[in-house]
Amino acid sequence: MTAPPDSPGRLDDAVLIEQSRHRPESFAALYDRYFGDIYRYVAARVGPHAADDLASETFLVAFRKRHGFDPDRGVVRHWLYGIATNLLADHRRGETRRLEALARVPVEDPAEGEHADRVAARVSAAAARRHLATELGRLPAGDRDVLFLVAYGDLSYEEIARTLEIPSGTVASRLNRVRRKLRAALDDIDITAESGGSDG
Repeated sequence: MTAPPDSPGRLDDAVLIEQSRHRPESFAALYDRYFGDIYRYVAARVGPHAADDLASETFLVAFRKRHGFDPDRGVVRHWLYGIATNLLADHRRGETRRLEALARVPVEDPAEGEHADRVAARVSAAAARRHLATELGRLPAGDRDVLFLVAYGDLSYEEIARTLEIPSGTVASRLNRVRRKLRAALDDIDITAESGGSDG
């Protein structure tokens, strides 16, 4: 059986927002449509324990502010990312602690008899993860926001600019700065690996 023309499955985001102003239950369709995206973005930044609450809070804030949603700002998904990013500002310490903890994860001792190439690859990957986590933890908050919106939100420069309400040139300069820093961090790992490591 096909859905009627005005069913939530057939309505675009802006229409659902408009409808929800008079029929609040219509907002549930947006929750169903985007909760997974917002949850993954938040979980990547602060971990799964805090992600449920933060993702739910994002939709609660959006529901309260739905009367002020401007369709010209872009699609609802970007608006939700913006709300989530603002809420994450209150959890910066948690994000930093998560990155610091990831940077401290020890490299596991290889199992006896494990193939040497596999061991080397595992040790290199663990070292890269720790080093990158350290560098991510050192990034300014605005740079981190842009990076994670690209990595987990899959947003374009223009979409990020609308989401964060900053010029698209600022998005580009922040991303270029982040890429330079992370590339330098990876180069450091390669140099250390080529010289036989620094622990021995």
